This record gives sequence, structure tokens and C-alpha cells, in this order.
Amino acid sequence: MNWDQIEGKWTEVKGKARASWGELSDDELDQIGGKKDQLVGKLQQKYGLEREQAEKRADDWANGL
Repeated sequence: MNWDQIEGKWTEVKGKARASWGELSDDELDQIGGKKDQLVGKLQQKYGLEREQAEKRADDWANGL
């Protein structure tokens, strides 16, 4: 699934994001709204990842949907 599709179906896939990244709160997931750059930023903040690592995890997650 590409990021445009994820953004359009965020309400449906938000639960899968919550399952993958339990550190993210419901409010944070609502703020992300399916936007890759927002998700990458939150992953960096919550999990202490480098930008490249966070982008790879986000892309791997999206490809698995």
C-alpha cells in the first residue's frame, strides 16, 4: 500500500499502526493522520531512531499492509 492510500484509509489502518508501535498514543496517531513524514518524526521521537531507520520501518510497515 502506498502512502496516499494509507492517508486515505488512515482510520482503517490506525489500529495496525497502534499494534506495531505501542508507544504512540491515540492522540499522536490522530495527529499523524497517515502522513509518512509525521509518522517518521514520531518514531524518531518515541523510539530514538535515526531518520533513515524510522523511514525504513515506516516503509516496511506500509509495504506489509
